[in-house]
Amino acid sequence: MSYGKVALIGLGLIASSMYWAMKRAGMTAHVSGYARSSETRETARRIGLCDTVCDSAEEAVKDADLIVLAVPVGAMGAVAEAIAPHLKPGATVTDVGSVKKAVIDEVGPHIPEGVHFVPAHPMAGTEHSGPESGFASLYDNRWCLIVPQDASEEATAALETYWQALGANTQRMEPAHHDLVCAVVSHVPHLIAYTMVGVADDLRRVSDQEVIKFSAAGFRDFTRIAASDPTMWRDVFLTNKEASLEILGRFTEELFALQRAIRTGDGDTLFDYFTHTREIRRGILQAGQDTDAPDFGRIRKE
Repeated sequence: MSYGKVALIGLGLIASSMYWAMKRAGMTAHVSGYARSSETRETARRIGLCDTVCDSAEEAVKDADLIVLAVPVGAMGAVAEAIAPHLKPGATVTDVGSVKKAVIDEVGPHIPEGVHFVPAHPMAGTEHSGPESGFASLYDNRWCLIVPQDASEEATAALETYWQALGANTQRMEPAHHDLVCAVVSHVPHLIAYTMVGVADDLRRVSDQEVIKFSAAGFRDFTRIAASDPTMWRDVFLTNKEASLEILGRFTEELFALQRAIRTGDGDTLFDYFTHTREIRRGILQAGQDTDAPDFGRIRKE
């Protein structure tokens, strides 16, 4: 199955990178796009993002073979309801949300019979947002998790092939397991980064000037993701509450154990813990999941 027309609903980092990756791969599909903000739509037109930028989601999905919901997870149900009457039979609806159980519950009931629903989640991103933040290589050697529901094997395999053409590796996963994995590798780390920035702000003994001056060290690197879109992350935690709280609880237990080791001067425990976690970090590097994003000054169509 190939897609003659792709509709991108939402034109932020993820969708814009999909468009540039499609063009890099030589895909001939016509790409229509829609964003709720008129300012975003005008920006998309100015930079040549999408073949056609539409002023309504209903217009964008007309005759589309693949519809990508690239809006915050809290908005996906309403978007799916709005576009449902305009989906053509045989089309595939997918999403790029980092939560799956909630998206399936909200979007699934609106998908009409004869239309395939194949949820997905590209595990890639930066702290930047908006249509001008996208670049073609965002998905190279990253994972895109496919969470098939009742869609046919043909529709699911076609979406996998599509993501592979964009540069991603693909793997299928169950919704609950997906949400737990993402709570570990993405959601709770973002929450901790936001919290650390809040802690620095609360420590009035450390002035703003000192935080800025010395942030070339670990603070800057560790809290980089705290610059991510607040709307997106608000929705992520509200819709993946159970898994996030479970992993946050485990993190708190580990932190308490380290606090105890520091308080009691238990250097052996600290050394063993740091040695073990360093090896895990090295394993992440060896798996190729820590490559830097390209310079944003480079051409988006690279």
